[in-house]
Amino acid sequence: MRIVDEVKLDFKDVLFVPKRSTLRSRSEVDLHRTYKFKHSQQIYTGIPIMAANMDGVGTFDMAHELESMDLFTCLVKSYDLEAWGKYHPMIGCNHQAISTGIGDSDWERLRVILYGLSRIKYICIDVANGYAEQFGDFVEKVRTQYPEHTIIAGNVVTADMTQELILRGADVVKVGIGPGSVCTTRRQTGVGYPQLSAIIECADAAHGLGGHIIADGGCTCPGDVAKAFGAGADFVMLGGMLAGHDEGGGTVEDGKVKFYGMSSESAMDKHHGGVAEYRSSEGKTVEINYKGPVKRTVQDILGGLRSTCTYVGAPSLKQLSKCTTFVRVTQQLNNVFGS
Repeated sequence: MRIVDEVKLDFKDVLFVPKRSTLRSRSEVDLHRTYKFKHSQQIYTGIPIMAANMDGVGTFDMAHELESMDLFTCLVKSYDLEAWGKYHPMIGCNHQAISTGIGDSDWERLRVILYGLSRIKYICIDVANGYAEQFGDFVEKVRTQYPEHTIIAGNVVTADMTQELILRGADVVKVGIGPGSVCTTRRQTGVGYPQLSAIIECADAAHGLGGHIIADGGCTCPGDVAKAFGAGADFVMLGGMLAGHDEGGGTVEDGKVKFYGMSSESAMDKHHGGVAEYRSSEGKTVEINYKGPVKRTVQDILGGLRSTCTYVGAPSLKQLSKCTTFVRVTQQLNNVFGS
């Protein structure tokens, strides 16, 4: 056993330090990014905010609406072949990813969908524990089979595993274990890593190899999204902030919509016939306020992000991390308790 005694930070632990700026208006800030991915060599251009592949968030309707605003969607893993076939005419090739698990049935589903929908460029390989050897093997298998597709893989929270996944074929690594609003992994297992520090460390590791990362989880307001980009994230993935909208497809009752984690009992009842005897639920179900069309929320997020850039003197999202200085606003526990 050992203890890592360095300070590790979450979004709540820091604020941006404002700096002189030549920008006259938020409207001057460019939020678009262009990336060339390491393995696929594909070019992405858009606003690098992603809808998570969660029920009520990563839906076809959400993808269609977000694409119109140049945002990205990782579609839920539960869509069957019939649903994909029905949606085929609306599928864009630059702002949507097919999501998959790593089982044999997942592999077969992925192959069939990609055979019929050759325009799809992005594959999101998504598991709760990206440290399993089986996961790395699956990433390598997909890379070998689909050399021209951009592979998103996760989740991990450490630099070494970020590098491992990139070396095994991932173009983009999802970073985050336990920070989500409906994720209970930290409480249920005691496993996790403060999200801001995870982003900083994993971004540094990925960029050194020519890879990219997604900050996945923990954002509860536009300021958190800005902090994730300031810490070095290439993309920011949102679940709870994009839940509760018309495009999510949930039922509205008394002004509320149910939202749940994909490892929750609700999700496992819906997709797997219940919680298996050998495991426990690592997510929860909550009721959130109905929010109407997602466009309003997106405008609020993008407005906050532009405002951050004006405060720190960044003319574009690309420059934000270079203009970022964080100030800590919390103390270490040993200082708080006087030890």
